[in-house]
Amino acid sequence: MDDKPSPGTLNENSEFLFSFGVIADIQYANLEDGYNYQGNRRRYYRHSLLHLQGAIEHWNKERILPCCVLQLGDIIDGYNAQYKASEKSLELVMNVFQMLKVPVHHTWGNHEFYNFSRDYLTNSKLNTKYLEDQIVHHPETVTSGNYYAYHFVPFPKFRFILLDAYDLSVLGVDQSSPKYQQCLKMLREHNPNLELNSPQGLSEPQFVQFNGGFSQEQLNWLNEVLTFSDTNQEKVVIVSHLPIYPEASDSVCLAWNYRDALAVIWAHECVVCFFAGHTHDGGYSEDPFGVHHINLEGVIETAPDSQAFGTVYVYPDKMMLKGRGRVPDRIMNYKKEKAFHF
Repeated sequence: MDDKPSPGTLNENSEFLFSFGVIADIQYANLEDGYNYQGNRRRYYRHSLLHLQGAIEHWNKERILPCCVLQLGDIIDGYNAQYKASEKSLELVMNVFQMLKVPVHHTWGNHEFYNFSRDYLTNSKLNTKYLEDQIVHHPETVTSGNYYAYHFVPFPKFRFILLDAYDLSVLGVDQSSPKYQQCLKMLREHNPNLELNSPQGLSEPQFVQFNGGFSQEQLNWLNEVLTFSDTNQEKVVIVSHLPIYPEASDSVCLAWNYRDALAVIWAHECVVCFFAGHTHDGGYSEDPFGVHHINLEGVIETAPDSQAFGTVYVYPDKMMLKGRGRVPDRIMNYKKEKAFHF
């Protein structure tokens, strides 16, 4: 089935350029169905793998293949660690991804860190930094090895940036390290609860253990890449496991220092949209600076008779998300004065 929007629905200067796939929160585990922490939403641990297979079959059959797929984090569930099944479950999911005819870019979420240390992830197949593009003569746009982030160009004048939302975190870090101590101190300053996963009574409910944040070093790097993209008149898509815009997300799911990330993004013209997972519910809002924030519905809480993935079709003046199952369609127009004329 061809999902490319028909030309009749678009204005004349909208020639199709390329597309990419998006999927979030697969959270596979070889377990019977369960429920979320509040006990009010069903989780389909085994069936998530079938949803992933269905998404890949769909992308592989598109008349024009997507240039890549963005996997927004939480690829396997934290329960795997309890059952000593982390490596086996990851291998199973990665074998399914091998059926995909195009590259997949993996983002890291809290469930990656429930299963593996940061060192393990860095040396695993979930590290797709080898797919990054370098900007010649701009060393300031190269990341340090201290966080997992990179950028790449899927099509001329379009740049995608993957961010590390657990750069500041108490998850997956050696507890004897200074970074762990620094992050724990930051978390405890904002969250006095004995149970650090509880947002109860917090004025800033995002300061819980299952979230994380962006170091100043990473934000400085992001600023440099966006400065280059502004100068080069590029359109930018940013990807993170954690959302950063309150209007598009449950406040308990935001990155710790989401305001700092927004301040960097809002200082630039080039950013079109920000894709995140984590909430499972999905969400959308266009912020006052014309950036579209899309939180993708999670595969893990998607019933067997539905689906949760999408393909984004890119045009000179807009991006169109064609959702499947419980992922709704979205039209993301570029900031008016900045539409491309090819």
